[in-house]
Amino acid sequence: MKYVLGIDQSTQGTKAIVFDGKGKIVSRADKKHRQIINEKGWVSHDAEEIYRNVIAACADAVKLAGINKADITTIGISNQRETTIAWDAQGNVIGEAVVWQCARAKEITDELKPQAELIRQKTGLPLSPYWPSGKMAWLVRHAIRGEGCHLGTVDSWLVYKLTGGREFKCDYSNASRTQLFNLHTMEWDGGLCRIFGVPRALLPEVCDSNSIFGYTSLEGFLDAEIPIQGVLGDSHGALFGQGCHRRGMIKTTYGTGSSIMMNIGEDFVESKNGLATSLAWGIDGKVSYVLEGNINYTGAVITWLQDDLGLLASPKEIQSAVAAAKPEDTTILIPAFSGLGAPYWNDNAKAILCGMTRSTGRNEIIKAAEECIAFQINDVLQAMKSDSNIPIGQLCVDGGPTKDKYLMQFQSDISEVTISIRPEEELSAIGVAYLAGIAQGIYREEDLFGSLERTLYSPKMPQEKRAEKVSRWQEAVRLALQ
Repeated sequence: MKYVLGIDQSTQGTKAIVFDGKGKIVSRADKKHRQIINEKGWVSHDAEEIYRNVIAACADAVKLAGINKADITTIGISNQRETTIAWDAQGNVIGEAVVWQCARAKEITDELKPQAELIRQKTGLPLSPYWPSGKMAWLVRHAIRGEGCHLGTVDSWLVYKLTGGREFKCDYSNASRTQLFNLHTMEWDGGLCRIFGVPRALLPEVCDSNSIFGYTSLEGFLDAEIPIQGVLGDSHGALFGQGCHRRGMIKTTYGTGSSIMMNIGEDFVESKNGLATSLAWGIDGKVSYVLEGNINYTGAVITWLQDDLGLLASPKEIQSAVAAAKPEDTTILIPAFSGLGAPYWNDNAKAILCGMTRSTGRNEIIKAAEECIAFQINDVLQAMKSDSNIPIGQLCVDGGPTKDKYLMQFQSDISEVTISIRPEEELSAIGVAYLAGIAQGIYREEDLFGSLERTLYSPKMPQEKRAEKVSRWQEAVRLALQ
């Protein structure tokens, strides 16, 4: 039997998953990496640690599968997006990777505000330190010295390292998230590179998402080199893995942050409501566009409750805390710890906890933190309805928090949509492994997506109650934006 190796390099760690010839998961191995946060609040990763973890996780997954290494036929890579890395001609990392959450480039993007509309028209992305354009500009100003350097996102770093420095490539999905790639000409934009001060020569070649990115033996772990034939940003991988291949289909990934993504087909749609327009993927010479809203703090809010406030010993305590919370409590949490992302894009917004009464306690604060995840996603969904003129009846979701029954029902109630959950957590790796396997002729799309098992949640909340809760949330957002 032929097997496919899927790599999901995410914000918190790396997953390597072996899939069999029918697309079923055979084994999985995980490796966490450090979250490096300094006194300025800058968020960084060690790119070399990430690469070492990729090699180790792949080896562990193959060993756990108990298969012949020669039966691994191809590799697909999904990656945390926007995290930006610089390295020299010898493949040595320059400084640390600037993580997507990091706002250290705010001073640079503030300087460029007069150019914001031009940048948005070309790239579909609102000006923000969130995107690699500002992070690359910061690295050029403060870190890069000498000739022959490279600037890329995690996908191009891994392709470069896995191929022994022979290939410097990224796919359309990741290129479209840099804010240096023109969505109308489908190439790096020289004018944008000049605006940000990022030399075009430092950027990778852009390829179809299902092209051959190069060959790797995983540092000699495999007896022969095999092709890397699928690369997608993690949210794009989840979109593909959910089977959202047609116009109007939409998914949400619940992770550290959240990506809400709608497939809008082959035509560019300009957002008027604070969303980003990006590329879903490029497959066999044809691209598909998406509308997307990105939220910085969703699952990370639960980490904050646990690690910083000490209100939770484990996320397993959330269900009992929410059940014990007073139903009449009106506490709202706006988790603008590094500003607010879509659809507001306000870097100056501050996190607030409001609406508390004397009876508000631990359980009520935990419940407010839980609900803020759904409220933020709902704001993006409403913007998508306005931009696309496509009604949203079903939301395909993935990620660890989808096991949280209260959160899923609350999301359905607040957004007035049916929530559709695939049982697997590994949708990003599934999507890119399926993409690579289809390209290799191992899988057929109709066999993989013909009959997916799903858990469904339907709206139950009375309309008056829903309207009251949404109104209270919107008022709290206005306070955070002041």
